Amino acid sequence: MTIQAMPFVPGEVSGVLRRQRRDGEADCILLLHFEDLLPLETPPAGLIVVGGAPLSHPMTELQGLGIPTVIVSRRQAESLREGERLWLDGISGRIGVGELDPIPVDEQRSHDPGRPFATADDVAVELRASITGVQGAQDAHAVGATAVGMVRTEYLVPSHGRMPDQAFYEKAFRAICEAAAPLPVTFRLLDISVDKKPPWLGELSGMTGLLGMQGSRLFGVRPVSSLVSAQAAALANVSRDYPLRVLVPYVASPEEFRHWRNRLRAWLPDRVPIGPMVETPAAALAMPEWQGTADFVSVGCNDLMQCLFGADRDIPDVAGYLDPYAPTLLRFFDLIARTAGAEGMARLQLCGLLMQMPGVLPLLLGLGFRRFSMAPRLIPAMSRVLARSRLAEAEQLAATVLAAGDSGSVRDLLGMSAESRPPMPWNRVG
Repeated sequence: MTIQAMPFVPGEVSGVLRRQRRDGEADCILLLHFEDLLPLETPPAGLIVVGGAPLSHPMTELQGLGIPTVIVSRRQAESLREGERLWLDGISGRIGVGELDPIPVDEQRSHDPGRPFATADDVAVELRASITGVQGAQDAHAVGATAVGMVRTEYLVPSHGRMPDQAFYEKAFRAICEAAAPLPVTFRLLDISVDKKPPWLGELSGMTGLLGMQGSRLFGVRPVSSLVSAQAAALANVSRDYPLRVLVPYVASPEEFRHWRNRLRAWLPDRVPIGPMVETPAAALAMPEWQGTADFVSVGCNDLMQCLFGADRDIPDVAGYLDPYAPTLLRFFDLIARTAGAEGMARLQLCGLLMQMPGVLPLLLGLGFRRFSMAPRLIPAMSRVLARSRLAEAEQLAATVLAAGDSGSVRDLLGMSAESRPPMPWNRVG
């Protein structure tokens, strides 16, 4: 028996299937429903999530753990038997009975941190790390990341939920840079939203729903404004000793970015590059304008996709709309690449979960993207995908996909099963 599930976290593992963990059992494959996801104090060897929304925040947090994970439908979950020994492949999404063959030794390459990775035909590609703290910086160094592409500073919080201050941030930022050294580090300023609300923040007007007040839209609102000032002052001090960049979250227009860039320059010296986090279609379509206003650009694929498809990424019922194989999505990224031009693409990185989906990284290479930021523990698996890719083949595949009529055709081109897509509302039974 082999089940074709939706891949989520790369990795290969074997273990006994459990629906509830038993005391002292660490090498099991745990099956959990999406609504039952909890912080995993002792991570299992592998995870099977039933009915998950792949781009949701709870699923994104699993990325940092590096546990091989796939997503199955409720029907597929019913065919899995408690106590059976299974293997799980988080890259292909397959689940089978028995043991898994180990990764060949020649694919277990070590990599020096700071160097670009390469395709089979020696095209340089940067695999950067998206992290939340010191452990992530250490992981980035250990897997040979090219850089730290993003630190999510909203996850840096003092004990007991108290409000951070400049001294707290400076200590935290310095510790991350020290752990990552000599890798350059990009810090994303405080990115608060309705689903990432810190304990010290009270009720704020407009902070409701998917498209309300969030990210840089809150930078002029107290007490967020004082914390952003504290972060900027702390980063200015740390920049004297470490190479770093600053990312402004959820920027919708060049005018908005110019405003906050000029405000940040009150603290940050000119040697510190500042760039926008592009997470809306409007910002993505402003690529020509970014060249004159931003030192670099980071595209947040998760939020961009939910804006593009009009579907909340935290709601499993509409997860199928956030389709990484939709030709319209890939045409949108092709438009981004073409409007950015060679100069803009040299300063652009993609963040989020899109590139880890099977077959998508070669497609993005074929469209011209060369810089990607992801959870550190995904980097070894993605480097193996790169090592098997050739640019001419990737460009040809991308051209074919751009001409496809629907995502089913794209999945067929990539040799994927229809089971890899969550059920859509119009064909859901029951």
